[in-house]
Amino acid sequence: MKSPLFIVLMLIGVAYILFAFLYTPSTDEPEYAFGNGYQTGLETRLETGVSQTEPYSRKPIQHDEYVITPLADIEITARVLGKENYWMDRESDISPVDLALGWGRMSDPGVLEQISISQSSRWYHWKTPKFPIPRREIETHSANMHMIPANDYVRENLSAVEQGQQVRIQGKLVRVDAKDGWFWKSSLTRNDTGSRACELVYVTEMVAYH
Repeated sequence: MKSPLFIVLMLIGVAYILFAFLYTPSTDEPEYAFGNGYQTGLETRLETGVSQTEPYSRKPIQHDEYVITPLADIEITARVLGKENYWMDRESDISPVDLALGWGRMSDPGVLEQISISQSSRWYHWKTPKFPIPRREIETHSANMHMIPANDYVRENLSAVEQGQQVRIQGKLVRVDAKDGWFWKSSLTRNDTGSRACELVYVTEMVAYH
């Protein structure tokens, strides 16, 4: 007669053999598709922020009939709070789209769902019945940025980006001059508000994440 211990060990062995036979390790991984500067699949949570440095070069850039002068190099990782396309104003000759961007806690969906955001006439507007974070933090961690695509590839990415996506943008804060004396100059600080507080960004690289 077999001992109880022998029977228990035999049952464990049988269970192990069945498990090894029936179990197939999953080879599934999160699927990402890269194209036109976009990553799709599981949402990627990025550490957001803005880095600004002295320009690597101040050499003017000829852009159609305009001259673009670099004022600073900039790298932005942020959430798109809003997007507005333009085509009728003079500025749309070089900047066809504005992105309202938020970083830090202004990229947190839990904060953003308590703030109403809109754009018009090259302005970004927000309002909230109750501040989820301090007012000054909203002002210094979000901005309306006028985007100048450096090439057709960037232009396509800007055209395709959607509200709510996270983006990484590299480029330059610039001043734009025309032969007739007209000019457009970027803000160089995130601490200003109101008129002339927007950034004018010459975008050389852009990646958007779903």
